[in-house]
Amino acid sequence: MPPILENKHSVAPSVFRASALLREARRQKGLAEAAVPSICVLDPDGDIVRHLRSTGQASRCETWPCYHTALDTFPLAGERVGIIGCAVGAPFAVLVAEELFASGCRFLLSVTSAGQISAVRPPPYFVVIDRALRDEGTSYHYAEAADYAEADPSWVALGCDAISEAGLEPLVGPTWTTDAPFRETADAIAAAKAKGMLAVEMEAAALYAFARASGSAVLCLAHVTNTMGQTQHDFEKGARDGTQEALALLAAIVSRAARRILPGSPAV
Repeated sequence: MPPILENKHSVAPSVFRASALLREARRQKGLAEAAVPSICVLDPDGDIVRHLRSTGQASRCETWPCYHTALDTFPLAGERVGIIGCAVGAPFAVLVAEELFASGCRFLLSVTSAGQISAVRPPPYFVVIDRALRDEGTSYHYAEAADYAEADPSWVALGCDAISEAGLEPLVGPTWTTDAPFRETADAIAAAKAKGMLAVEMEAAALYAFARASGSAVLCLAHVTNTMGQTQHDFEKGARDGTQEALALLAAIVSRAARRILPGSPAV
Protein backbone atom coordinates (compact mmCIF):
# COMPACT_ATOMS: atom_id res chain seq x y z
CA MET A 1 0.00 0.00 0.00
CA PRO A 2 1.49 3.40 -0.92
CA PRO A 3 2.00 5.90 1.94
CA ILE A 4 -0.74 8.16 0.59
CA LEU A 5 -3.27 5.47 1.51
CA GLU A 6 -1.74 4.49 4.86
CA ASN A 7 -3.02 5.78 8.22
CA LYS A 8 -5.84 7.73 6.63
CA HIS A 9 -8.90 7.96 8.86
CA SER A 10 -11.18 10.42 7.13
CA VAL A 11 -13.70 10.60 9.99
CA ALA A 12 -11.07 11.30 12.66
CA PRO A 13 -10.70 14.94 13.72
CA SER A 14 -7.49 16.75 12.84
CA VAL A 15 -5.09 17.91 15.54
CA PHE A 16 -4.09 20.93 13.46
CA ARG A 17 -7.09 23.06 12.58
CA ALA A 18 -7.52 26.11 10.37
CA SER A 19 -9.10 28.05 13.22
CA ALA A 20 -5.95 27.62 15.33
CA LEU A 21 -3.69 28.81 12.52
CA LEU A 22 -5.88 31.87 11.93
CA ARG A 23 -5.98 32.64 15.66
CA GLU A 24 -2.20 32.72 15.87
CA ALA A 25 -1.86 34.66 12.63
CA ARG A 26 -4.19 37.33 13.99
CA ARG A 27 -2.18 37.48 17.21
CA GLN A 28 1.10 37.86 15.38
CA LYS A 29 -0.22 40.43 12.93
CA GLY A 30 -2.32 42.37 15.44
CA LEU A 31 -5.52 41.83 13.47
CA ALA A 32 -9.06 41.96 14.79
CA GLU A 33 -11.23 38.88 14.26
CA ALA A 34 -13.63 39.57 11.40
CA ALA A 35 -15.80 37.41 9.21
CA VAL A 36 -15.20 37.05 5.48
CA PRO A 37 -18.14 37.45 3.07
CA SER A 38 -20.63 34.60 3.11
CA ILE A 39 -19.97 33.90 -0.58
CA CYS A 40 -16.37 33.61 -1.78
CA VAL A 41 -14.60 32.74 -5.03
CA LEU A 42 -11.33 30.96 -5.75
CA ASP A 43 -9.66 32.28 -8.91
CA PRO A 44 -6.62 30.02 -9.46
CA ASP A 45 -5.41 31.83 -12.59
CA GLY A 46 -5.84 35.24 -10.95
CA ASP A 47 -7.37 36.83 -14.07
CA ILE A 48 -10.59 37.85 -12.34
CA VAL A 49 -8.76 39.38 -9.38
CA ARG A 50 -6.41 41.33 -11.65
CA HIS A 51 -9.35 42.64 -13.68
CA LEU A 52 -11.28 43.70 -10.58
CA ARG A 53 -8.26 45.48 -9.17
CA SER A 54 -7.39 47.23 -12.45
CA THR A 55 -10.97 48.50 -12.82
CA GLY A 56 -11.19 49.67 -9.22
CA GLN A 57 -13.91 47.19 -8.26
CA ALA A 58 -11.90 45.22 -5.69
CA SER A 59 -11.14 46.27 -2.12
CA ARG A 60 -8.39 44.59 -0.11
CA CYS A 61 -9.64 42.91 3.08
CA GLU A 62 -7.13 44.12 5.67
CA THR A 63 -8.37 41.73 8.40
CA TRP A 64 -7.72 38.53 6.38
CA PRO A 65 -4.99 36.77 8.40
CA CYS A 66 -3.88 34.06 5.95
CA TYR A 67 -0.08 33.78 5.66
CA HIS A 68 -0.19 32.86 1.98
CA THR A 69 -2.94 34.83 0.24
CA ALA A 70 -4.70 38.17 -0.09
CA LEU A 71 -8.49 38.42 0.10
CA ASP A 72 -10.29 41.05 -1.95
CA THR A 73 -13.99 41.85 -1.87
CA PHE A 74 -16.16 43.23 -4.66
CA PRO A 75 -19.85 43.84 -5.38
CA LEU A 76 -21.60 41.17 -7.46
CA ALA A 77 -25.31 40.49 -7.97
CA GLY A 78 -26.20 42.70 -5.02
CA GLU A 79 -23.79 40.96 -2.65
CA ARG A 80 -20.34 41.69 -1.28
CA VAL A 81 -18.28 38.70 -2.46
CA GLY A 82 -14.80 37.62 -1.40
CA ILE A 83 -12.20 36.46 -3.91
CA ILE A 84 -8.72 34.95 -3.65
CA GLY A 85 -6.47 34.61 -6.68
CA CYS A 86 -3.66 32.25 -7.64
CA ALA A 87 -4.45 29.41 -5.20
CA VAL A 88 -3.40 26.82 -7.78
CA GLY A 89 -3.58 23.07 -7.20
CA ALA A 90 -5.43 20.80 -4.81
CA PRO A 91 -3.40 21.33 -1.60
CA PHE A 92 -3.37 25.13 -1.89
CA ALA A 93 -7.05 25.36 -2.86
CA VAL A 94 -8.18 23.23 0.08
CA LEU A 95 -5.88 25.04 2.53
CA VAL A 96 -7.56 28.31 1.53
CA ALA A 97 -11.03 26.73 1.55
CA GLU A 98 -10.47 25.47 5.11
CA GLU A 99 -9.48 28.97 6.21
CA LEU A 100 -12.40 30.66 4.43
CA PHE A 101 -15.02 28.37 5.98
CA ALA A 102 -13.36 28.79 9.39
CA SER A 103 -13.79 32.55 8.89
CA GLY A 104 -17.48 32.68 8.03
CA CYS A 105 -17.73 31.67 4.37
CA ARG A 106 -20.92 29.71 3.65
CA PHE A 107 -20.61 29.05 -0.09
CA LEU A 108 -17.42 28.77 -2.14
CA LEU A 109 -17.16 28.91 -5.93
CA SER A 110 -14.01 27.85 -7.77
CA VAL A 111 -13.42 28.94 -11.38
CA THR A 112 -10.35 27.16 -12.71
CA SER A 113 -8.69 27.07 -16.11
CA ALA A 114 -8.86 23.60 -17.68
CA GLY A 115 -7.57 21.65 -20.64
CA GLN A 116 -9.97 20.02 -23.08
CA ILE A 117 -10.21 16.22 -22.97
CA SER A 118 -13.46 15.63 -24.89
CA ALA A 119 -14.03 18.05 -27.79
CA VAL A 120 -17.64 18.93 -27.04
CA ARG A 121 -17.19 22.58 -28.10
CA PRO A 122 -14.41 24.82 -29.37
CA PRO A 123 -12.67 26.54 -26.40
CA PRO A 124 -13.23 28.69 -24.49
CA TYR A 125 -16.32 27.49 -22.61
CA PHE A 126 -17.38 26.64 -19.06
CA VAL A 127 -18.28 23.32 -17.44
CA VAL A 128 -20.18 22.89 -14.18
CA ILE A 129 -18.24 20.02 -12.62
CA ASP A 130 -20.50 17.35 -11.14
CA ARG A 131 -17.72 14.92 -10.18
CA ALA A 132 -13.95 14.78 -10.47
CA LEU A 133 -11.52 11.92 -11.01
CA ARG A 134 -9.20 11.74 -7.99
CA ASP A 135 -5.73 11.76 -9.56
CA GLU A 136 -4.32 14.06 -6.86
CA GLY A 137 -3.27 13.57 -3.26
CA THR A 138 -5.31 15.93 -1.12
CA SER A 139 -8.69 14.20 -1.45
CA TYR A 140 -7.32 11.01 0.14
CA HIS A 141 -6.88 12.87 3.41
CA TYR A 142 -10.60 13.79 3.43
CA ALA A 143 -12.34 10.74 1.99
CA GLU A 144 -11.83 7.00 1.70
CA ALA A 145 -10.21 5.83 -1.52
CA ALA A 146 -12.57 5.92 -4.50
CA ASP A 147 -12.37 6.87 -8.15
CA TYR A 148 -14.36 10.10 -7.92
CA ALA A 149 -15.19 12.99 -5.64
CA GLU A 150 -18.83 13.93 -6.10
CA ALA A 151 -20.34 17.40 -5.99
CA ASP A 152 -23.47 18.05 -3.96
CA PRO A 153 -26.20 17.56 -6.61
CA SER A 154 -28.28 20.40 -5.20
CA TRP A 155 -25.48 22.92 -5.79
CA VAL A 156 -24.87 21.56 -9.29
CA ALA A 157 -28.58 21.98 -10.03
CA LEU A 158 -28.56 25.50 -8.58
CA GLY A 159 -25.59 26.43 -10.77
CA CYS A 160 -27.21 25.03 -13.91
CA ASP A 161 -30.54 26.72 -13.19
CA ALA A 162 -28.78 30.03 -12.57
CA ILE A 163 -26.81 29.79 -15.81
CA SER A 164 -29.96 28.93 -17.79
CA GLU A 165 -31.86 31.76 -16.13
CA ALA A 166 -29.15 34.15 -17.29
CA GLY A 167 -29.74 33.06 -20.89
CA LEU A 168 -26.59 30.95 -21.10
CA GLU A 169 -26.32 27.26 -21.93
CA PRO A 170 -24.94 25.19 -19.04
CA LEU A 171 -22.62 22.27 -19.76
CA VAL A 172 -22.37 19.74 -16.93
CA GLY A 173 -20.02 16.81 -16.53
CA PRO A 174 -16.94 15.23 -14.95
CA THR A 175 -13.33 16.38 -15.00
CA TRP A 176 -9.97 14.80 -14.25
CA THR A 177 -8.08 16.45 -11.36
CA THR A 178 -4.31 16.09 -11.56
CA ASP A 179 -1.40 17.31 -9.46
CA ALA A 180 1.03 17.15 -12.39
CA PRO A 181 -0.13 19.10 -15.44
CA PHE A 182 3.12 18.52 -17.30
CA ARG A 183 2.68 14.75 -16.92
CA GLU A 184 -0.54 14.63 -18.94
CA THR A 185 0.79 11.85 -21.20
CA ALA A 186 -0.95 10.50 -24.29
CA ASP A 187 -1.94 7.34 -22.41
CA ALA A 188 -3.29 9.31 -19.42
CA ILE A 189 -5.31 11.61 -21.68
CA ALA A 190 -6.71 8.64 -23.63
CA ALA A 191 -7.69 6.91 -20.37
CA ALA A 192 -9.42 10.06 -19.09
CA LYS A 193 -11.28 10.44 -22.38
CA ALA A 194 -12.40 6.79 -22.23
CA LYS A 195 -13.85 7.49 -18.78
CA GLY A 196 -15.90 10.38 -20.20
CA MET A 197 -13.87 13.22 -18.71
CA LEU A 198 -14.64 16.57 -20.33
CA ALA A 199 -11.54 18.41 -19.14
CA VAL A 200 -8.48 18.28 -16.90
CA GLU A 201 -7.91 20.70 -14.02
CA MET A 202 -6.10 20.80 -10.68
CA GLU A 203 -8.53 21.48 -7.80
CA ALA A 204 -12.05 20.06 -8.09
CA ALA A 205 -11.59 16.53 -6.66
CA ALA A 206 -9.92 17.86 -3.53
CA LEU A 207 -12.43 20.67 -3.04
CA TYR A 208 -15.35 18.27 -3.39
CA ALA A 209 -13.81 15.74 -0.99
CA PHE A 210 -13.25 18.55 1.53
CA ALA A 211 -16.82 19.79 1.02
CA ARG A 212 -18.32 16.35 1.69
CA ALA A 213 -16.13 15.74 4.74
CA SER A 214 -16.80 19.12 6.31
CA GLY A 215 -20.41 19.67 5.25
CA SER A 216 -19.38 22.79 3.34
CA ALA A 217 -21.06 24.18 0.22
CA VAL A 218 -18.67 24.18 -2.76
CA LEU A 219 -19.27 24.36 -6.50
CA CYS A 220 -16.46 24.08 -9.07
CA LEU A 221 -16.51 25.45 -12.60
CA ALA A 222 -13.94 24.55 -15.25
CA HIS A 223 -13.08 27.24 -17.79
CA VAL A 224 -11.93 25.11 -20.71
CA THR A 225 -9.42 27.37 -22.43
CA ASN A 226 -6.88 25.11 -24.09
CA THR A 227 -5.94 21.80 -25.67
CA MET A 228 -2.83 21.46 -23.50
CA GLY A 229 -0.72 23.39 -25.98
CA GLN A 230 -1.43 20.97 -28.84
CA THR A 231 -2.65 23.66 -31.26
CA GLN A 232 -1.43 27.08 -32.31
CA HIS A 233 -2.93 30.11 -30.55
CA ASP A 234 -3.96 27.97 -27.57
CA PHE A 235 -4.92 29.28 -24.11
CA GLU A 236 -7.15 32.06 -25.47
CA LYS A 237 -9.74 32.78 -22.78
CA GLY A 238 -11.97 35.32 -24.49
CA ALA A 239 -12.65 39.01 -23.85
CA ARG A 240 -10.56 40.53 -21.04
CA ASP A 241 -8.85 37.17 -20.40
CA GLY A 242 -12.24 35.53 -20.04
CA THR A 243 -13.29 37.70 -17.12
CA GLN A 244 -16.35 39.10 -18.87
CA GLU A 245 -17.93 35.67 -19.31
CA ALA A 246 -16.68 34.43 -15.94
CA LEU A 247 -18.21 37.36 -14.05
CA ALA A 248 -21.53 36.95 -15.87
CA LEU A 249 -21.60 33.28 -14.86
CA LEU A 250 -20.60 34.07 -11.29
CA ALA A 251 -23.22 36.81 -11.00
CA ALA A 252 -25.97 34.40 -12.04
CA ILE A 253 -24.86 31.76 -9.54
CA VAL A 254 -24.23 34.22 -6.70
CA SER A 255 -27.72 35.68 -7.12
CA ARG A 256 -29.29 32.25 -6.73
CA ALA A 257 -26.94 31.14 -3.97
CA ALA A 258 -27.65 34.28 -1.94
CA ARG A 259 -31.37 33.53 -2.02
CA ARG A 260 -30.61 30.02 -0.74
CA ILE A 261 -28.18 30.82 2.08
CA LEU A 262 -28.92 34.48 2.80
CA PRO A 263 -32.67 35.04 2.74
CA GLY A 264 -33.42 38.75 2.81
CA SER A 265 -29.80 39.64 2.06
CA PRO A 266 -29.47 43.41 1.56
CA ALA A 267 -28.04 44.84 -1.63
CA VAL A 268 -24.54 46.27 -1.60
